[in-house]
Amino acid sequence: MTVRKSSYRSIGSVHRDNARCRACLEAGHPIESWPVVAPFHDQRAYMYGQAPGVVEGMERLPWRGRAGQTLRRWLGLEGDELYDWFYCASVTRCYPGRAPSGRGDRTPTPREQELCRFWRDWELALLRPDLIVTVGGLALKRMLGLPSLTDAIGKSYTRADAIVIPLPHPSGASGWLNDHANRARLGKALTHVKRELARISETQ
Repeated sequence: MTVRKSSYRSIGSVHRDNARCRACLEAGHPIESWPVVAPFHDQRAYMYGQAPGVVEGMERLPWRGRAGQTLRRWLGLEGDELYDWFYCASVTRCYPGRAPSGRGDRTPTPREQELCRFWRDWELALLRPDLIVTVGGLALKRMLGLPSLTDAIGKSYTRADAIVIPLPHPSGASGWLNDHANRARLGKALTHVKRELARISETQ
């Protein structure tokens, strides 16, 4: 049964309640896993994606599938190094299942996105990250309200005290990087991310 407190004092308490959340299932949405909860190591950077994939749903750890391998390659991080730098979260926390078309995963409904926003808001309030990296168009829209992924890649924004840097989704099903101009935008964005990670490292 889903437990949501009116107030949280620690990220550990948020973890415990998020890990057993069944809010979307209780609302009738066809999710296909338990929540994927990121390891917490006092990270100062926050990564925000769309939703776990099938591999992440099985392992209950973020960015474990093919897209996660691509993301690690982009950032120059190996294996669990990603978790050392980033607290990894997503718009919705459970694997949503395949899209009705059979191509890719189902996009979570607006209601599912709202149900999971509770966890994101508490994470950001408690973690107070210096850097937020959004991955994909839905995450960008939910974090900053920006409708165009292409226009945002390569730019930096702010949310509260955090620098926000958008990245495209590293899915192999996306043709976004087939455009040379988009590859240049990605290169600029990754330079921004690495610069901010270096700055965070210097202040720790």
